[in-house]
Parts: sequence; structure tokens; C-alpha cells
Amino acid sequence: NIFPEDPKDGLSKSDMEKLTFYAVSAPEKLDRIGAYLAERLSRDVVRHRYGYVVIAMEALDQLLMACHSQSIKPFVESFLHMVAKLLESREPDLQVLGTNSFVKFANIEEDTPSYHRRYDFFVSQFSAMCHSTHEDPETRTRIRVAGIKGLQGVVRKTVNDELQAIIWEQQHMDKLIPSMLFNMQDSDDLDRAGHPSTPSGAGQDGEENPAALAESCFRELLGRAAYGNMNNAVRPVLVHLDNHHLWDPNEFAVSCFRIIMYSIQAQHSHHVIQQVLNHLDHHNKNTPRVRAGIVQVLLETVAIAAKGSVGPTVLEVFNTLLKHLRMSVDFELGETSRRNSSTSVSSGRGKESEERIVQNAIIQTIGFFGGNLPDYQRAEVMMFIMGKVPVYGTPCHTLDTVKIGSGTKRIQTMLLSSLIMVTSGFKSKSMAAALPPPFLDPLFSISLMEDSELRQLVLEILHNIIDRHDNRAKLRGIRIIPNVAALKIKREKISKQDVAFMKKVQNLTKCDVLLENHKLSELPVWSVQDMALGNEENMPMFIRCGINALVAAYLNFLSQMIANPPFCQHVSKVIELRNLDAPYLLPEHIFRDKCPLPESLDKEDRQLYFQTADMAECLAGPGYNAERLSIPYIPQVTDEDRLTRRKSFVDTISLQVDIMSNSLPDKSQLAEEITFETLKKAIDTTGLEEQEREKRRQVMEKFQKAPFEEIAAHCESKANMLHDRLAQIFELTIRPPPSPSGVVSISAGHTQHQSVPVYEMKFPDLCVY
Repeated sequence: NIFPEDPKDGLSKSDMEKLTFYAVSAPEKLDRIGAYLAERLSRDVVRHRYGYVVIAMEALDQLLMACHSQSIKPFVESFLHMVAKLLESREPDLQVLGTNSFVKFANIEEDTPSYHRRYDFFVSQFSAMCHSTHEDPETRTRIRVAGIKGLQGVVRKTVNDELQAIIWEQQHMDKLIPSMLFNMQDSDDLDRAGHPSTPSGAGQDGEENPAALAESCFRELLGRAAYGNMNNAVRPVLVHLDNHHLWDPNEFAVSCFRIIMYSIQAQHSHHVIQQVLNHLDHHNKNTPRVRAGIVQVLLETVAIAAKGSVGPTVLEVFNTLLKHLRMSVDFELGETSRRNSSTSVSSGRGKESEERIVQNAIIQTIGFFGGNLPDYQRAEVMMFIMGKVPVYGTPCHTLDTVKIGSGTKRIQTMLLSSLIMVTSGFKSKSMAAALPPPFLDPLFSISLMEDSELRQLVLEILHNIIDRHDNRAKLRGIRIIPNVAALKIKREKISKQDVAFMKKVQNLTKCDVLLENHKLSELPVWSVQDMALGNEENMPMFIRCGINALVAAYLNFLSQMIANPPFCQHVSKVIELRNLDAPYLLPEHIFRDKCPLPESLDKEDRQLYFQTADMAECLAGPGYNAERLSIPYIPQVTDEDRLTRRKSFVDTISLQVDIMSNSLPDKSQLAEEITFETLKKAIDTTGLEEQEREKRRQVMEKFQKAPFEEIAAHCESKANMLHDRLAQIFELTIRPPPSPSGVVSISAGHTQHQSVPVYEMKFPDLCVY
């Protein structure tokens, strides 16, 4: 009775109310009602009586909304069967009608879950509708919107039902995700995807906008993804970007991953990062622009996740990025060598510049990720990157310098540039914590190399770490600062830990580092000036004048920082005389273009240079101990310094041989000639006690009256001597551990092989599995 004679009259309301009352009163009849309506609708679809089809679906919708009982399950099966019939038809209107009915059904919360209901057909059909290629643009848009709404309905109906977790399986995600991304590609405004708020286009116009609706559904799906479903949700995105070549240009890829990172739960961020890293490994031999596009997407994901929970992937991110950085350098060097051997110069240069794009993208990602980590994690990352830098004279387990060959310098430059990015803004409470020996030693080794670019990168890293109060920007540029107080330099009391660290790390002076906690005894300013004047290194005149200008700028800054009037007057006087007679010794002149240079520097013109005696006199009054200023500075060249400047392994071996030979006693000294005079001296003990007393008196007097710095220097020299002797002894006595293959021993001039069984060998606990 609910079907009128003329379908244009619509559903009979009075009869529909009676039917609804009957269904609610007798829910066991719903099965028969559904079967009848399904049969009627199927017949009308075949006969193209679409008016009655609309009436039947309207009746089904009203019955679904009114009935909520256990008996509704069979009715739902009939309803879904009818929706499937409509979706299978070729008529767009019927497809839209079936989709709208399914969406209404999806919004109904059922009292009990369904154990046997599956939505595989609806996922496939709605996904096909999302890719509609209908000739009419308006009809095509309606079908695509209906398909997206249908997928949204499937998601809402299944994600909260534990029995319907099958929706997260790979076969369904491979249809759901690409369907949404396909429609999001058609958006005219990709920038809308970069914000976690409601996307523009949703609302009144968004209901008929496939791109906005697809994005909303995509966000909803990701927001409901649990821990175990993240991989299946992200992998189809990467595959879609590959299939549609969307890594170059990568605007859409970046927007997609912004949506992903803002939509998922924060604790799942490391899953996404891991997926992108794996995808980068998969494309390690692809074109440079594709790899650069993936790295830039990784940068976006890291930028959003760095402040939150990134899980255990911190070092893995850096390890993967550094690995691809090395590969990019290898590719670039390979292209350079091939370009040199071929005639195609232009294409080779283009490939080389593209590899530079990859390298810059990797360095930016490393720097941004490292810069957003907490300080304790950033210190670990700094150590990790430093361990990857190939340094001469030290083992490098990650980079084979022999294999890289001419690319070693390029690798060093890239890794040090990454360290500059990571150390930017790094704050540490103590110098010792920020610069541990495993980090500092290889850094100093690089600072002693001949390449000026590497040395400058090292200084940049040290500046980032040492500048804990952001004073670096105020001191940028070598210049004579007339009023240092106006810069408002931030200062703090030197901690005992920093004082001990500075005494321990004497090599800081080798790197010409200007510390924020200045101590005259620790920076050999005078020796630098004397070196430039004496010119034993045969330096160009511009370098010699530049060094003197640097000394003037530093002493001008230092004199105002310690607020010593005599010191300030002396420095100002020398600077004024240089302005009049020798402007080339000031930074404002020598570092300008076309500055006239003198033919020579006259060391005897004492008024133009800073004199040690005058400085000591200025500092003698206000409580400064200036006695050490008169002691000439002699840098202690260690074996490590010699090794750093070696250019071949032959030199290194010969150096070790020289050390060993010098450390052994001379045979002539062992066999001392015994004469009557030596025996007489050995027997005669008169005056020995008096000599001992005099020696003890001198020692007591020295420790009572001598300056503290002199006593400390004396003790330090003894300690260094003891350390050197112990090192020689250990070098001579140390032997390789026992081995089952046998050890070589020398006995009575003959070589013997002694085999040690494994069960008799003693291993440390940490080496035993």
C-alpha cells in the first residue's frame, strides 16, 4: 500500500506510518518486509521504473531509522543487498541514491556487533566510483563525491567495531587510500593541507567538493588508525606517489604527509618516519630529484614529530640520512669522473648540481631534526655524526677512506656541515659535557689539516658549542669596537668544571678559538703577534698584517671586558698610532679591498705593537698575576699533531720507528766505564747530609714564596713527563691477546709458536655470549 499508482505522488505517508508501527510492534516480521521490498526494488530496477525504486529506498531508510532490535539483523542484510543492486547499476542517479542510503545506515549505532557481515564489495564499488571518468564533468563530480561519502561510511561503520578490523588489511587499504589521494590531487589549493585545522572547502561548498571531502575522510581514517595499523595506512600513500610520479615536483607529497602527521596520534609518529626512511632506502638508486623529494618529505615529517615522541628512531634517522649523504657524494664523484672522460659536459654538470640538491636537503633535514631534539639527545647525535667523519690517523669503521679516495674531503665537508646544523643553539652546563674527548680529539685533528674550508667548519662547530649565551652575533666580524659595554655581552662566573677543562685541554689554543671566558694565560696573543712579525713561516704580507689586526681587535675587546683602565689606555694608544702611521695593521683597513700593503714590518718600531712588558706593568696593579706573560709561549707538539699532518702511511710508520728507537736506552750509556774516581765518589759520603738539607730548604722556600702559576707549571711538567714515560713503557710491554691460532714469541733469538686452547683463554664478561 505504500507504493502509489503514480510514482510522482511519492511515498504514501499514512500507509508508511502504519507499516512502521507494525514493524516496531512485531519486529519478527522485519525479515519478510525486507525480503518483499528487496524483490520489489530488484524488479523495478530491471524494468527501469526508477520512481518506485526511490520510494522503496525511502521506505527502507525510514524502517531502519525506526527499528533498533535484535530482529533487525536479517532486515539489514536485505537492505545491503538492495544498496548493492543500486551501486551495480549504470545509472548515476541510482548510484548516488544507494550511496546516500548506505551513509544513513552507517550512522546508525547497532546494539550488538555483526559476526558475519562483510563490506568487501562496498569498498571495491565505492573506490571505483571515486575514479569515475564520466563524460559530463558535473555527473563525474557527483559520482566521485558519492564514492568518497560511501568510503567514509564504511570507515565509520567498521573502525569502531572490533569484529570488523579486516578493513585495515592491506587489500582494503590499497583501495581506500589511493581513492582519496586521487581526488585530493585535483584540488586547486594544495596549501590547505598543511594545517591541522578543518580544511578549507569543507562546509557548504565542501559537501560537493571531491578534494575537500576526500581530505576530510583521509584525516578521519588516519585519526582512527591504531598502533598496529599505521604501516598498512602509510604504505599505500608511498606507492601512490611512486605510481603517479609525484616526488618531483613534490608539493602534493609534502601536503599528504603534513596531513598524515597532523592527523595521527603523536605516539605513532615514528612509524611514519620509519616508513619514509625505508622508502628512501628502496629508491637509493633513483634519480637525484626523486631522492631529494623523498628527503624533503622526511624533513616535513621530522619537523612535526621532533617536538613530540619520535621513539627509538632518532639515531636510525641520522644513520640512514648519513648513509644516503655518502651515496650522493659517491654518485657525484662518479659523474664527475665520467664527465671528464666523455664529451657531454652540460649533462654531467646538471647531474652534479642535482646531487648537490640531494645533499643540501639531507643536511637541512639533519639540522632541523637535531635542532629540535632535547640537549641530551642532541649530544648523542653529535657524537654519532662525529664518529662518521673520516679523520687521518684514527680508525673509521663507517667510512672507508681508501674506497672513497678523492671523496674523503667532500664527505668531511658534508658531515661537518651537518654538525654545524645540529650544534646550532646547543646549550650545555659545562664545557666538559659539551666537548668530551671522543668528540673533541677528532675535531682538533681536522682543525690542523691544511684545507682551510675544513678548518673553518671546525671553528663554526666550536663557536656553536662554546657560545652558551648567544654572544656570537654581537661579536661577528673582526673590528675595533669603540664601546663594548653597549653590546651588552652576557657573562657569568666561571665554574670550577670549566676552569679544570680549560687547563686540561691545552690544544684549544691551536684552533685560535676566542672563548667567552677569557684568560690571558691560556691564549698566546703575544706569540701570535711575534710569529707575524718574525715571519719564520714565510707568510704573505696580507696574512701578517691581518694577524696583527686580529690581535688589536681582540686586545681592544679584552681590555674593555676586564675593565682595567691602564690596560685600556695602552691598547687605545697603540690603536691610535696605527690609525695615523700604520692603518694596514687595523681590521677596518686591511680587510677592505685594495688596501695598500707595506714592503716590510719593522719589529723595532715598538710603539705600533703591543709590548709584553707594558702589558705586564698595566696588569700588575689590580690583582692580576702577570708573571707568566714574560714566559715565551712554546706550543707542545704531540705525536697526534704530527700524525695529523702526515700525508702517507710511510711517514706514519717511520715516525713510530723513530719514537721507539729514541725511547730505548743507548748501549754506550749502559756500559759505563768504572774508574778510581767513580769508586772514590761512591765511597765518600761526607757532605751528602748537608746537601740533602739544603735541597729540602730550597724546595720549602720555593713552595712558600714562589707564585702559584709557577708551582702549577712545574708540577704540570712533571706530570707530563711521568705520563710520557708511562706511555713508552706501555708501548713496549703491551702484547696482543692469546689466540687459538698461536702467538709468536722470541726466545733465545728463535721464533716459537705457542697455541692456546679456547677453553683456557680468559675473556672479559662483556665478550662472553
